[in-house]
Amino acid sequence: MAGTLYLIPVTLGDSPVQHVIPEYVLELLNRFDHFFVEDLRTARRYLKKAGVTKAMDDLSFYLLNEHTEAQALEALLAVLTNGNDAGLLSEAGVPAVADPGSGLVALAHRQSIRVVPLAGPSSILMALMASGMNGQSFRFHGYLPVKKKLRLGSLRKIEKTALETGETQIFMETPYRNMSLLEDIVFTCRENTLLCIAADISLASETIKTKTVHEWKGNLPDIHKRPAVFLLSG
Repeated sequence: MAGTLYLIPVTLGDSPVQHVIPEYVLELLNRFDHFFVEDLRTARRYLKKAGVTKAMDDLSFYLLNEHTEAQALEALLAVLTNGNDAGLLSEAGVPAVADPGSGLVALAHRQSIRVVPLAGPSSILMALMASGMNGQSFRFHGYLPVKKKLRLGSLRKIEKTALETGETQIFMETPYRNMSLLEDIVFTCRENTLLCIAADISLASETIKTKTVHEWKGNLPDIHKRPAVFLLSG
């Protein structure tokens, strides 16, 4: 009988595990001997922090990140088809949402392998919750283009969609490019468009504020190298 694939949440940063990860999830971690991870070092660090008592050298880790090719997923799936339960860990937050892992989950479904999502922090949903924007209808765009011309075009389309549909528009950026994106937003968008900036979610340094683009101009927060989620609303 095949094992079960558990989708394991991870803290969004260096916050106490007990503040954001349910106790039953922490208890489950000691059951697993097999983990699919984005980065071996950070996975080991998280498991130790989460209270896993097994020796790290006795556990089996399998790399699954943005560089993992589709054909390699079959080999990873063999861990489960051989009867082992296994956990899939993100670098931060929940796996397979704006994050590698969905390919393995899809393959598990095709092989009738049970998939169990475990509760934990999602920066996308937590930002939406705290934004004051439409939580009934929203759209997540992931990461916007790196090239400035394409990024500006994407921002114009996103704002237009927000105005026409009433949907909250959500997107992210690599932390070291946050300020460049933020400057493009206030340069491109209409002054009465609402912008929520949610940075360092669940950390002691967390800041979440919603203002109009006009109100943000001239007083941009310093979010350089701080994990952030951006939300737009008409």
